[in-house]
Order: sequence, then C-alpha cells, then structure tokens
Amino acid sequence: MIRLLVRTLVAVAANAIGLIVAAIVLDGVHLNFASFVVAVVIFTIVFAVLQPFLAVQLRRLGNGAIGATALIATLVSLLLTDLLSDGLEIDGVGTWIAAAVIVWLAALVAAFVLPFLGLKKYLDERRA
Repeated sequence: MIRLLVRTLVAVAANAIGLIVAAIVLDGVHLNFASFVVAVVIFTIVFAVLQPFLAVQLRRLGNGAIGATALIATLVSLLLTDLLSDGLEIDGVGTWIAAAVIVWLAALVAAFVLPFLGLKKYLDERRA
C-alpha cells in the first residue's frame, strides 16, 4: 500500500515538473497556478489509464510501436487536460508536439531522480 502511494506521489510530482518545464520552455504553454493542481491530477489520471491501454493495443504492431506509447499517452493526456481544466492551455500545433515531448522527457527524468532523492535522505537519516 505504501509502495503504491509513493509511486503515485512520484508520478504526480514528475508530471507537475514536466508541465512546469514545458510552460517555462514554450511560449505557447500557459499554466494557471490557481487550477494547476487540478490539471496535474487530471493529467496523471488520464496518463495512468491511457498508457497501459495503448501498450496493449500497440503491442500488435510490434516492439517499435510500444516505445511510442508513453509519448502518445502524454499528447492525449495534455489534450484532455487542456479540455477538462482551466489549469493548462496550449496554443499551436507545433507547441502541442513540442509540449508532449518536453513533458514526457521531463517527467521521465523526474520520475527517475525523485525516488533517489528520497532514498538518499532516508539513508542519511538511517546512518545518523
């Protein structure tokens, strides 16, 4: 149970970081910080449901297609988050594509780095 909670918190934090990085890097990505938490929750839920579904569906096309599932899930999650919340707005086709890549990459890096930061803190506290 605790493991699931930690993974969920890491996913939410990683997605928040990804959205913030995209908003900083791209002029066409706008975040409304009053609704930002709702946008992150919507994005995370849509991604968590959609990514495994796409993996099963695209598995039929071969291994190359499976690698694209996270990127496609990110793009669709951005689209639905934009439609369902006031916390995210993306302008322009090129910005949509760039935002999907940036959010995917930044969230991926954050999802790997965040647990190590927590583990380092835990190990430091245990040694003391």
